[in-house]
Amino acid sequence: MTNLAQQFADRLTELEASGDVDSFVSAVFADDTELVRPETRQQLTDHDGAHRFWTEYLSQFTKVQSTFNRVHYSDIGVLEWTSSAQLAHGTDITYAGVSLLDFNDQGQVSRFCTYYDTRVFQPNPGS
Repeated sequence: MTNLAQQFADRLTELEASGDVDSFVSAVFADDTELVRPETRQQLTDHDGAHRFWTEYLSQFTKVQSTFNRVHYSDIGVLEWTSSAQLAHGTDITYAGVSLLDFNDQGQVSRFCTYYDTRVFQPNPGS
């Protein structure tokens, strides 16, 4: 069985290095995809929504690099990851999260749901 979750992780690594959101979205996401961030109640759909999601995400950083600690694929893809980044204003941060992926019959992401703590993104996160 092809590990679609690993393929997604590899493409995400390429996205972080290149910043090419258009190529990432067109290669990875189904036309009717859904992207969800439950802790912020963000829910976006289709390629336009996926483009918006990843453009907004990357715009927070001057650089970001994710390490995938666990990648699992059966009925769904599960990614457990840690990211090291430099925020646009220069602060270095490290944060961790989990992403869940549903795939359609063509191996494209039909639903992407991600959970991570955004406190380190705020000024004075320890306050």
